[in-house]
Amino acid sequence: MRKLVIDGKTIHDNGDCYVIAEIGHNHQGKLATAKEMFRVAKECGADAVKLQKRNNRQLYTRAMYNKTYDHENSFGLTYGEHREALEFGWDEYQELNHYARELEISLFATAFDFDSADFLAKLDVPAFKIASGDLKSIPLLVHIAKFQKPMILSTGGGTMEDVNRAYDAIMPINSQLGLLQCTSGYPAAFEELNLRVITSYRERFPNTVIGLSSHDNGIAMAVAAYMLGARIIEKHFTLNHTWKGTDHAFSLEPIGFRKMVRDLHRLRVAMGDGVKRVYESELNPMVKMGKKLVAARDLPPGHALRREDIAIKSPGDGLPPYELDKVIGRVTLHPVKADEAISFGRLNGAESWEEKRIAEAVS
Repeated sequence: MRKLVIDGKTIHDNGDCYVIAEIGHNHQGKLATAKEMFRVAKECGADAVKLQKRNNRQLYTRAMYNKTYDHENSFGLTYGEHREALEFGWDEYQELNHYARELEISLFATAFDFDSADFLAKLDVPAFKIASGDLKSIPLLVHIAKFQKPMILSTGGGTMEDVNRAYDAIMPINSQLGLLQCTSGYPAAFEELNLRVITSYRERFPNTVIGLSSHDNGIAMAVAAYMLGARIIEKHFTLNHTWKGTDHAFSLEPIGFRKMVRDLHRLRVAMGDGVKRVYESELNPMVKMGKKLVAARDLPPGHALRREDIAIKSPGDGLPPYELDKVIGRVTLHPVKADEAISFGRLNGAESWEEKRIAEAVS
């Protein structure tokens, strides 16, 4: 059975979806805002909150780090200044880690480089997230795998060959792996979500938990993904769509996130076990809406029933319409008034028919 255990919570095919609130840098570099987002995400039903960790000088070339970054979502004059303004250090992560444990919500982060991976390992996070951009970064994947913590790998912008390569690099070292179908558009167009890849992953990797990292606007695709077998859902989370930053526009606000978690929990229960049955709650409605066989007019005793002598009417508290052919041609033993129920007990041959019905029910 495929399963993945993160911070004591087991993710498997027969369980609830593991929901990650992707905060990223939607906290805008403010510790208080991050803590508030943690609290609200917990209230919304998230299992985990996720940040992003970068050593910006190690990660970017000098040219990219020093590139002018002047637009409405910038937190600095250069891209490096922008990224540094959003980055938390050791003290902030320790405080957030402690706060997450108080809330009883798991905290981990995406490691974008070797130094950040080591940073998170020192923090003793319960899992590592790897972004789609590092699907091909085999050295980084191997480095993280050696920490022997659960790994969740997004696969946006990659082919099945890329996914196979990453899987083959990680699994001999660390089998605690979850794979997320992802489309790395921000936001992702619905026609590019390709949710059926979830099915392809489940077939290709039968012992691996599969999920969806969804950058679309809305909550419906998470529900569809669960139906296809996804058991990890990662959605970007914000407290306000209008806040400054590139991710806020396609992130879920609390009301949407809460509804998504609610629907995912409802869906697991609603899927049932596949056995078609009649529930207690259906009995009264089906009597009210169902139909029975009744006399279409007053019928005397000794009358051989014809089709025109029989009407089909509600409520369904008598002989069901599928017995129609079994009563046509039989003879009434007693008078039957219009709209009165027709039953085998009021017709000739009743005993043999009742015996047959009992025998069928017993068998």
